[in-house]
Amino acid sequence: MDMKRWNLLISGLVQGVYYRASATTRATELGLTGYARNLPDGRVEIVAEGNEDQLERLKAWCCDGPPAARVDDIEVTTAPATGEYSDFGIRR
Repeated sequence: MDMKRWNLLISGLVQGVYYRASATTRATELGLTGYARNLPDGRVEIVAEGNEDQLERLKAWCCDGPPAARVDDIEVTTAPATGEYSDFGIRR
């Protein structure tokens, strides 16, 4: 299977609404590795590695996020997977 790395930058009302925690739960359910973290500019960054289907399903979830979130935009950049992550977690 062709493993990829996606870097997603999510903007909107995405901090202080359990976005990172919910994204971590969803990514773990999908079998992805990587991390989610808040950025100083108010966005959430998600770095995820997995196959195309897993990553597409995570992105689809990210479009809505948890109930209290409001997602305005998602920027995605892709690269080959590095395999450096053993699980999915939250970075501070």
